[in-house]
Amino acid sequence: MTNSALDKDLKRISGLEVASHNLARSLAAPGIALVFLLAAAVWASFIVTDGPMTYLVVIAAIIAGYMALNVGANDVANNMGPAVGARALTMAGALLIAGIFEAAGALLAGGDVVNTVARDLLAGQEMTGETFVLVMMAALLASALWVNLATLVGAPVSTTHAVVGGVVGAGIAAAGFGAVAWPIIGTVAASWVVSPALGGIFAAILLAFIRTTIISRIDKVTAARLWVPILVAAMTGVFAMYLATKGLSRIWKPGLPTVLGLGLAWTLLGWLAAMPWIRHQSRHMENRKKHVAALFRLPLVVAAALLSFAHGANDVANAVGPFAAIVTTVQSGHMQAAGIALPFWVLFIGAIGIALGLALFGPRLIRTVGEKITKLNEIRAYCVALSAATTVLIASALGLPVSSTHIAVGAVFGVGFFREYYSIKELTGSAVPIHAKYVDPAMLNATPAEALAKQRKRERRLLVRRQHVFGIVAAWVITVPASALVAAGLFFAFNALVG
Repeated sequence: MTNSALDKDLKRISGLEVASHNLARSLAAPGIALVFLLAAAVWASFIVTDGPMTYLVVIAAIIAGYMALNVGANDVANNMGPAVGARALTMAGALLIAGIFEAAGALLAGGDVVNTVARDLLAGQEMTGETFVLVMMAALLASALWVNLATLVGAPVSTTHAVVGGVVGAGIAAAGFGAVAWPIIGTVAASWVVSPALGGIFAAILLAFIRTTIISRIDKVTAARLWVPILVAAMTGVFAMYLATKGLSRIWKPGLPTVLGLGLAWTLLGWLAAMPWIRHQSRHMENRKKHVAALFRLPLVVAAALLSFAHGANDVANAVGPFAAIVTTVQSGHMQAAGIALPFWVLFIGAIGIALGLALFGPRLIRTVGEKITKLNEIRAYCVALSAATTVLIASALGLPVSSTHIAVGAVFGVGFFREYYSIKELTGSAVPIHAKYVDPAMLNATPAEALAKQRKRERRLLVRRQHVFGIVAAWVITVPASALVAAGLFFAFNALVG
């Protein structure tokens, strides 16, 4: 009896220790996030000290940090999801690489779309400086709340959608429909339709190219030795040109001939570096698709890092664009029509917030993008990452606030639907879509068991999980109006408190 009672007491103590450990782990991430937000507020209070609305800058710093955390938790999943889904990176490795490159992209190349997000969406002549500050605060908080909710339920929504919807909703609440620059909204909305389509098309074309030049060849290893270094070289050249035009723009602005020369030079260097590495890796390699796919592992990691850099450069504006507008307006006393200043300390808050949000809250969405839409291997994930990176880089260079979520998920869809097309073509001899009304002529004289087996085999060729497609698209559609409504309500609340 004594030993039995002692065992029960020890089990209770052990259970309490496990529960305490789990509770501490669950509270650690919110605790670290809270410390970051308080640090952002203190930093802002020391930097912006003059003017009647300086207290609003401190509040806005907290909101901007909160939004940056949510950008990292939700949006960055699109960058590392394919690499994790293809088992090319562990979750810890993905978080480390993404955190470094997201912060680097935000600090080195961020800011080109800040004016689009913070100023060009509104006709500033309709507002006073104080009203504009309240509009930006409402838009930023509304978008952060919506993205946070989406992250909690596991939906990869667009933070760009959320911010634009918030700015539009708060702007209408403040000064009516005339306060919104609708032509700019139309341009941004068009990019939301075009960008996922381009991401998907480019990824499908790239996968088709790799299948034709490498996978379908009899001697796959020899083909890989030729083409994989070329793919790596092209990616290296694109990255070099982007750095020359965007990443180093604050200290060096080369002309077009210099940029093209750098691109060609780095393309050659990338090819020279990749050639011996691929030859070394492919020694004694079996002539099988699975083994050849392993050659894309390192290029996939590099492509994912490139995509993280591009995301940091493009989407840091979602976190700090409205905040930068608030700081500029408070310091000048009125809205700056000529442009929004972007101090380094504002960018730093956005960069650190994105990296922290990824590390603390990002793994769940990474798994959704990498594993739940379609099955990925190293080759497919490489196509997704490279196509998404190229599209985001072009958008950032044009100063267009496209959705990296749309682009990356569109690329995943493109790869998945191309595989369906190819798989169905192999099964039926044509690219006839598989649906309930489709009747395979070969099955007209088949037994019920044969027909059922054939139908099940066709259904297994549906390589994109439709329920996730519909859920993601629904989340995309509802994000803009939801953020707009919340932002309008918050503006009225802020206006009542300040007034």
